[in-house]
Amino acid sequence: TVRLNTVRKILYKLYDHGLVSCTRVRDEKTGWFIFYWKLQTDQLDAFIRSRKRRVLEKLKHKLDYETNHSFFICKKCGDVRVTFEEAMESSFRCPKCGGQLESSDNAPVVEFLEKRIKQIEDELKQ
Repeated sequence: TVRLNTVRKILYKLYDHGLVSCTRVRDEKTGWFIFYWKLQTDQLDAFIRSRKRRVLEKLKHKLDYETNHSFFICKKCGDVRVTFEEAMESSFRCPKCGGQLESSDNAPVVEFLEKRIKQIEDELKQ
């Protein structure tokens, strides 16, 4: 079951984004307000496109960062991924566990970002 407060929060977020409209009517018997919500279907496409453009911009920044930096990881703790500059500052030692930092191939990350960027660009062209 979904709690009433959860539904209210979601409806108010949708309202803030202009995706739903709301009409408030006072119940004559109880004095309580009754809210009638209506989906604004004409706003959905613009909202989704706006969100996709925002995601696309973030992915492009991430791709730029990934392609312009070399990365090093700690295989000992598996938790740390740093740029070449950060690795140099720490003498190629893991700042968390002190283990040796090793060069990391970020080609799979770059490939994933390029595919996702192309996919979103294609979706925005439609």
